[in-house]
Amino acid sequence: MAGRRLVLIICSLAAVAALPVSAAGAKPPSTFNPVVEAQNFSITQQRQAIYDTPQYQEQLAVDSATSTAQATSAEANDPERFFTDDLCWNLSNGCAGDIRLNDWGPNGYGLVRPVLFTARDGATLSGHVWATVAGPAKRPGIVITNGSVQADENLYWYAAQTLAKEGYVVLTFDPQGQGQSDTFGESPDQSEGVPAQSDGRPFYDGTEDALNFLMSTPQHPYEPVASCSSGTSHAPKQDRRVKAGLDAGYNPFWQLLNRSEIGLAGHSYGAAGVSYIGQWDHRVKAIVAWDNLGGPGPDAGSVPGSGNSQTIGEQGCPADPADRTVVPITKPALGMSADYGLPPTPNTSLPDPRAKEQESLAYTKAGVDTGELIIRGGSHLDFSFIPNQAFGASLRGPDMIDWYTSAWFDKYLKHDASADKRLLTERWRVDPVEKSVDPNGDPNVFSFYYYSRLDFHLAGGGTFDCEDVREGCPGMVADDGYRGNYSYVAIDRSPDAVR
Repeated sequence: MAGRRLVLIICSLAAVAALPVSAAGAKPPSTFNPVVEAQNFSITQQRQAIYDTPQYQEQLAVDSATSTAQATSAEANDPERFFTDDLCWNLSNGCAGDIRLNDWGPNGYGLVRPVLFTARDGATLSGHVWATVAGPAKRPGIVITNGSVQADENLYWYAAQTLAKEGYVVLTFDPQGQGQSDTFGESPDQSEGVPAQSDGRPFYDGTEDALNFLMSTPQHPYEPVASCSSGTSHAPKQDRRVKAGLDAGYNPFWQLLNRSEIGLAGHSYGAAGVSYIGQWDHRVKAIVAWDNLGGPGPDAGSVPGSGNSQTIGEQGCPADPADRTVVPITKPALGMSADYGLPPTPNTSLPDPRAKEQESLAYTKAGVDTGELIIRGGSHLDFSFIPNQAFGASLRGPDMIDWYTSAWFDKYLKHDASADKRLLTERWRVDPVEKSVDPNGDPNVFSFYYYSRLDFHLAGGGTFDCEDVREGCPGMVADDGYRGNYSYVAIDRSPDAVR
């Protein structure tokens, strides 16, 4: 596919002439302009317009107090659990997520069930399963794995709810040491996965544990596999807690799940985890990695904000070394990233325009469908909704993330031919919402510093290979089948069917 690149990146001059161009031009600039950079970096302050309103702040304070009381009560009433030293244990303020999406189930927008289950090292993991009443009898399933540190599952509910609305059964969960999952495992594995941010196993093995829970049924209840450190089975803890009515024995929406069509999505350290586990686990059919796509090995994750010059991974598995093998690239994977890393800081010189696409290029070399899309003016925090001014993010980032994530899974899990049009859309090059908030009125959501690319097989035959999606390529379409401006809030808060 790469051999067609020079031909396919030649765009229709007529089409390009009809599209507005930012002050920076369509292709990556050749000289650094501090004025342009300041305007571009200002996009990271757009999201705060949502949560800086008096109404939002008032509701955030109420929700934060409620969630803190609920968390304190949960730990007090379940002495085996210990999560109150996790950074986001109380789900308040900057850990609250987009509170406009709270009470999703009670408001009649969809179905959600809280769940607890035991990880392989004995830690109790906290999560939620999402679905809708409306939809087919059997649906693909998706596990979403958080990023690290200040990244509890609530920050990703915007994506989980959208996917549930699109006809998926979705599991969100807090990896060990995050949110309301236990900090430590159970003896003799109490130190496995601790601290999560340097051990890495909660984002890799934890993804696998969550996937096993998603696949569980009453006939085949969830049981944790043996620990990696000692080989101990912590299934007795899971069984005991299920009997006591504390842990869930199986996926509460098991009847809706099509177990042959499973996808993984993850952010930051979670993106590294799903990039590997998605290739390693034969049950997974498609992957979306949010900042950023990693390699197919246990130590081949991309460090957020570093391009691919540094890697992260997980600690070893002495009890089962076969769990740490490098595997070939065979599953389609979409990477998404943003102009700025963590923390978002302004550029002082031009970045390498190809720095963030290296793993995607490795997929192309392996002949596997892929892409790497970069959000203009966005940051590492575009992918997690943090309602706090200290965590800069763009306005349109989450909408673009949900659009391409849904389209990618629709193509490879639902095998929906119409998903091609949504991947080929011109929509995000001429977005009126972006134009209305951009300093220069630029409607193009794609970065001008970095190349965005898509390289995949079309449902009707042939391939699409575009190495500069911002500039546009032949084959992109204006009619993507979706009418109006795309809004995850509008989708997530739309009424579900009434049973």
